[in-house]
Amino acid sequence: MAESKGLPMAAKWDPEKIAKDNAYLQDLEKKPFFSRIRGYAKMTGPAWLQSAMTLGAGSAVASVVAGAKYGYDLLWVQPVAMLLGIVMFAALGNWVLTTGERPYKEVSRELHPSAAFLWALATIIASIIWHFPQYGLASAVALDLAQAGGVVGATGAGTYAVRIAAGVLILCINILTVWNYGSGAKGIKIYETFLRWVIRIVILAFLFAVIWFFVVRGVSGGRILKGFFGFTVPEGSITVILGAIGASVGINMTFLYPYSILAKGWGKHHKGLARWDLFSSMLLPFVMVTSLIIIASANAFPNSVADASKLSPAIASKALADVLGPAGRIIFDLGFFGMAAGAISTHMVVCGFTWCEMLGLEYTTKRFRLFALTPSIGILGVIMPSPLWMPVVASAICLTMLPIAYIIFFVMNNKRSCIGDAVGRGIRRVAFNLAMLVAITLATVGAGIKIKGGVIDKIFPPAKPAAPQAPAAGGADTKPAVVPAVESKGEAPTTQAAEKKAPAPTTQPAK
Repeated sequence: MAESKGLPMAAKWDPEKIAKDNAYLQDLEKKPFFSRIRGYAKMTGPAWLQSAMTLGAGSAVASVVAGAKYGYDLLWVQPVAMLLGIVMFAALGNWVLTTGERPYKEVSRELHPSAAFLWALATIIASIIWHFPQYGLASAVALDLAQAGGVVGATGAGTYAVRIAAGVLILCINILTVWNYGSGAKGIKIYETFLRWVIRIVILAFLFAVIWFFVVRGVSGGRILKGFFGFTVPEGSITVILGAIGASVGINMTFLYPYSILAKGWGKHHKGLARWDLFSSMLLPFVMVTSLIIIASANAFPNSVADASKLSPAIASKALADVLGPAGRIIFDLGFFGMAAGAISTHMVVCGFTWCEMLGLEYTTKRFRLFALTPSIGILGVIMPSPLWMPVVASAICLTMLPIAYIIFFVMNNKRSCIGDAVGRGIRRVAFNLAMLVAITLATVGAGIKIKGGVIDKIFPPAKPAAPQAPAAGGADTKPAVVPAVESKGEAPTTQAAEKKAPAPTTQPAK
């Protein structure tokens, strides 16, 4: 891969290793499937960045709400949503690994400069705006940890001190790791190892909580399996489902992925590895984390929460203390803290790449490090949410751009003049194109739902329903109101869990 086409990172820093890896992968392709998998397992990397980026505050809140409101019924949604996202990433990877060229320049040349510019602009905006809720999540669970340990009370200056300290700590850690990513081949390896362990710790934290539920409550494995494979659509959940399917992949993820594989020096011999990387390092961690949070939330709130949109990860952690004790609360908080840390770092990495491309600057370590600091203003999220207009603008631009980006990937992956025989042939090409069209359609519908709720309804709030009229004198119905039974979604609640009060409303972070 020529340096003028790809990124002057691994290809420049360690060309001998790239040549050695290419030879190893060509030899590996001749071996049986399970032998190839064992070989690939040692070389995964870029998809871990995608996993960390999508497992942020938005996924945390969405999973808590889904479990609290619908129990296990929506366990199938996140795997389906991410599987469709994987289809589009596979197309993106096939195109970029075939040409070895930076996609920003290729889209500008093959399609139109405005398409590339809007793709990059939406990436920058999304990374900055959605940085605020990541710090909000990290500081909220850090405060909950401090309160659980008796370090601070519910109010006072100490709460702000804890929040600010958590934000500064997480920013310093991420500056160190992200700047490592831009320093050399070993730096990329260090960063990817950091993300692997962050995600593994997150998985272990939530897995511990769910296993504890199995022990304490005897959670029904059959009901969980039904949640995954029953494809249940509870009443009133269709917009939630379509919105989740359409928004499982962020626009900044689509820009980060091709540059992260080029940064490692991957080329056409890495296609098999790239597909396995997407499955094992992106799909599986995402499904595991979101599913574990949904299961834990369904059991933390065994009776349906009327207004689940008011829930937050910190409230879920406190609710767990009623069932699992203080240890469960602490472990859950640590899991959410890890999710925020991983997402923050990947936002920084993608900004380092994107600014260089938008400004037409050749990559250098200093430029990457400088541009990677762009979203750091989001640290203000530890003490304040992002201003209302910011998520509205971000939603309007980024959600509109995601289906357009998918269409770009579809066109480029079928452009024979660009990628030659890599467009595929026969029934496999037809099936893959149909899968991409399904993903594009659902992303468009999901984006429309999100834009309706996140943009249109914010600018033009729907009219409130009229208050019911008072009954006429002498004709009032004096029968007592019948309160419907609350549907139980989790296992049989313990007396303590059943008698606890509904959680106090909090502000839900934006995704």
